Amino acid sequence: MSQKELVLDAIQELPDDASIDQIADRVEFLAAIQKGIDDIDCGDTVPHEEIKKQLAAWLTE
Repeated sequence: MSQKELVLDAIQELPDDASIDQIADRVEFLAAIQKGIDDIDCGDTVPHEEIKKQLAAWLTE
């Protein structure tokens, strides 16, 4: 399925009275998911242990 088809399907699932803002939010959400998938595919991720260290540092500041 193409990205265009994915977005069109997602919009079709919204109620007929969905606002432009709701539609834009749905498209933005799908784009964020796709970016995450692309990052994973490229190996552009942060290991879980590193995230735990960063979170611990933020909570103690």
